[in-house]
Amino acid sequence: MAHSDPDSIGRITDASAHHMIATLPEDYQARLGSSAAGDVSVTHSGANLLVKSRGSQLLVRVIRSWNENGEIKLQLVPVGELGDDGSFTRGVSLFPALGAGVHQVDSASLQTMFDSFRRFGLSLGKHSEFQDLDVYFDPTPLFSRHLAILGQSGAGKSWSVTSILQQTVRAMPRAHMVVLDIHGEYGWRDENGELHSAFPENMARHVDARALEIPYWLLTFSEMIDLLIDRTDPNASLQMAFMREVLFTLRKKSNTDLGIDSLSVDSPVYFNIKEMYLQFKKANEQQMDFGKSRGPLFGAFDEFMVRFQAMYNDSRYAFLFKPKKRTESSQLESLLRDFVGLGEPKRPISVIDLSFVPHDVRPTITAQIARLAFEFNYWNPKRHEFPLVLVCEEAHQYIPRDTEQQHAATRREVERIAKEGRKYGVGLCVVSQRPLELSETVLAQCSNFICLRISNPDDQDYIRRLMPEGEQDLTETLASLRRGEALAVGESIPLPTRMRIHRPDPPPASQDAPVNEAWRNGPEDLDIADIVQRWWRQKR
Repeated sequence: MAHSDPDSIGRITDASAHHMIATLPEDYQARLGSSAAGDVSVTHSGANLLVKSRGSQLLVRVIRSWNENGEIKLQLVPVGELGDDGSFTRGVSLFPALGAGVHQVDSASLQTMFDSFRRFGLSLGKHSEFQDLDVYFDPTPLFSRHLAILGQSGAGKSWSVTSILQQTVRAMPRAHMVVLDIHGEYGWRDENGELHSAFPENMARHVDARALEIPYWLLTFSEMIDLLIDRTDPNASLQMAFMREVLFTLRKKSNTDLGIDSLSVDSPVYFNIKEMYLQFKKANEQQMDFGKSRGPLFGAFDEFMVRFQAMYNDSRYAFLFKPKKRTESSQLESLLRDFVGLGEPKRPISVIDLSFVPHDVRPTITAQIARLAFEFNYWNPKRHEFPLVLVCEEAHQYIPRDTEQQHAATRREVERIAKEGRKYGVGLCVVSQRPLELSETVLAQCSNFICLRISNPDDQDYIRRLMPEGEQDLTETLASLRRGEALAVGESIPLPTRMRIHRPDPPPASQDAPVNEAWRNGPEDLDIADIVQRWWRQKR
């Protein structure tokens, strides 16, 4: 095959607005056969190449390679253009002509592209192809414009989240991050009660969601409805109207000393929940004329009272309905200090352990936490000097795509952060193994994606549609990623990059159960009585 560019490894033989086909010459094909390194760096899916044509340099990525009539064919997708100084710009202003030369990209060229981001000091991994190349990110768009970390179970999500947070705090010691730990992977206690953490001691503070005590009086009117009223009850509308009136009255009555004229039904101030129940009970049992006639609401609150008593008397909900220290409005200050890491001791990462919280009340608590994050900086005059990031582990569990009422409040609060948080210095990092089940609004607002291995075709297709046009074909590499390897795409990185996430130190408690060892040398018996006692007492 004749070739006009002696420095190139091939030429463009087919081109469109979305794809190009490169053909490698016979002599290079022969060299590939004896050079494993050459084959890996040029023809494998995800490799970067340069197409030089008409004075421009177009960075492309290999998404497919095959042999045709003794020649090697590469399917390429455009990524962006390189300037004369090595700077990278997304998008294509001039498409290459047929016959344009295809060149290898060396680590020095990629290093030049990352140099502009090196000054931020935030390296999250190594380039998969060039192991000596650190991959740097710009933390401002990474966290303020929201980040999605996606990958199937076992791909290394918790491992990656831990590493990313560790590297972030090491680069920026005054970071402020709140992690919703659904499974207790980032902080756990051993048999002796000693706390083990996925972060160094001076980096994170671990708080049991129950000990944090996000009390009932912080619930908004709509959240109280989600928790205590069955919307399918024929009397649900009556119950909602009555609750609005009672809540407003009790909040004002209990806080006259604050001297606030603008208290509303949603104000985060203390009220006595027992008194609220008694108001419902009185209206539900009201009779007139010495029992000859019934009140207008007689029996309308039967379902509400049964539901309320069941939850109020359940010990699992004591942290919500029976707070021990958050029993007056002034306690909101200490709660917020603990929440954002300004309590004692001060820590850049607050890990809120939700693993002990009952599944059915978890959506309410996560809604509270998301609202606290947003409201804190909404009212914070130094919001731009104190940006806050909420990390939502297993986000599909409580920010689902569907519209079921149980998760309505959580979805609403997190979607508010996704849509408006950037204005108030509140960023979002959502972590999920099922992006197709996650709120579409939340994912659509994410400008950065760190995608680990995903083999499900439906999830792949969904992620493809979420990514910027011109980078969508990169998702074809997702099924071939190794554990801990990711495809990073977005505004926070110079160019879409396949990378190995730095190994976290220490790691989270997310390793697989050692089946081989356990089933060969594991215990012959267990203390079942102890398991029963833990289950009864809700203590793991």
